[in-house]
Amino acid sequence: MKFATCNEYFENWPIEEIFAYAAEVGYQGVEIAPFTLAPSVEEISAGRRREIRRAAEAAGVEIAGLHWLLVSPAGLYINHPDEGIRKKTRDYFEALIRCCGDLGGQVVIIGSPKQRNVQEGWDYQQTWDRTRGVFESCLKAAEECEVYLCIEPLSPDQTNLFTTAAQARQMVAQINHPRFQTMVDVCSGSSEAVPVPQLLRDSGSHLYHVHVNDANKRGPGFGQSDFVGVLKTLKELNYGRYVSVEVFDFMPDPRTIAAASLAYLRGVLATLGATGR
Repeated sequence: MKFATCNEYFENWPIEEIFAYAAEVGYQGVEIAPFTLAPSVEEISAGRRREIRRAAEAAGVEIAGLHWLLVSPAGLYINHPDEGIRKKTRDYFEALIRCCGDLGGQVVIIGSPKQRNVQEGWDYQQTWDRTRGVFESCLKAAEECEVYLCIEPLSPDQTNLFTTAAQARQMVAQINHPRFQTMVDVCSGSSEAVPVPQLLRDSGSHLYHVHVNDANKRGPGFGQSDFVGVLKTLKELNYGRYVSVEVFDFMPDPRTIAAASLAYLRGVLATLGATGR
């Protein structure tokens, strides 16, 4: 498995400096929240995309992909009954996919809890079907850009749609396309009745990405979540893609979060007889 860190907790750091520090600490990748680069990815020119990609390559890290997709621009909603809003959102999803491909990224993580909620008065099945339709309409772009879309199940305190890994897997099964997969977020997964290691196993061949964060919203090793079980399971599954540090509590500071989280994860792997490299 490979380790990445998300970039948004490096508040106000230039992306080039994040690449350099991530490489210095020992990460192999950086996962980018696009709103940290520009209010809309459509404002990131082709030239700037090349500069970002070259900066990552020069630092010796990969751009793992994109997440926190719909923080901006305003007015986006994946499954809104208004067809114009859905089209605007679908078009932006395609722009995100193309930006990810331009940057050399592999995955576009579909979290965006506030832009996928089933609002009061909406029919759940119709909302589900509208969501599926938007995802399916983006698959051609994903194929062209060689990018994977990963639906991220999130805890019920964040959203009311895809609140369990089983629901995410249901959408993956219905869409049934190799470019549409799922992932597990340890913090959100901790809200489920099923232990996180079992969520990883249940995802089977559709597990394409993992976010590691403690149930307390801090980094691995900053709380009590069972990362020994998580990494042991990933090792048993021969998981070979990215395990990405994502936090929601930015204390004490980005350097400490990044370095201590990776040191902890590598320490766990060492106890399991692996190197993490």
